[in-house]
Amino acid sequence: MPQTSQKSPHPIDKHVGSRIRMRRALLGMTQQRLADSLHLTFQQVQKYEKGTNRVSASRLQQIATLLGVEVGFFYEGAGQVPGGSSALDRQSALLAEVSSSSEGVRLINSFARITDPIVRRRLADLAEGIAQLSASEPAAEQPRQTRGRMKKAS
Repeated sequence: MPQTSQKSPHPIDKHVGSRIRMRRALLGMTQQRLADSLHLTFQQVQKYEKGTNRVSASRLQQIATLLGVEVGFFYEGAGQVPGGSSALDRQSALLAEVSSSSEGVRLINSFARITDPIVRRRLADLAEGIAQLSASEPAAEQPRQTRGRMKKAS
């Protein structure tokens, strides 16, 4: 039986951790608040979210309850983790990445409040256009964030 390195997290542990991080971020909950509710340090929550430390079954049940989901939520999409090559896997990974940042959570929540399908389509077109432009610009020309406003790099 092949041995896995003790130093690198198992792909399933990383997946479960990323789902914890995604759900926590979507709820607007800080690592500290989750840690306090679990009577842990926020560093322990960070280790769970990175997959560095495994989450026990009882702890995962506590986390699920606090985050308002079933335990199975954390394993959704985990069957494809080792290969990770299908379009659904890539979409799940992108969603997890976006929803783990505060800007991504703001974007998702704002988009969800838009009810007009034409406005949603135009916003998606705008985002795609910005993404294409930022991917084609040289790094020195990309805008930088300054106190909530975008400015061109000087």
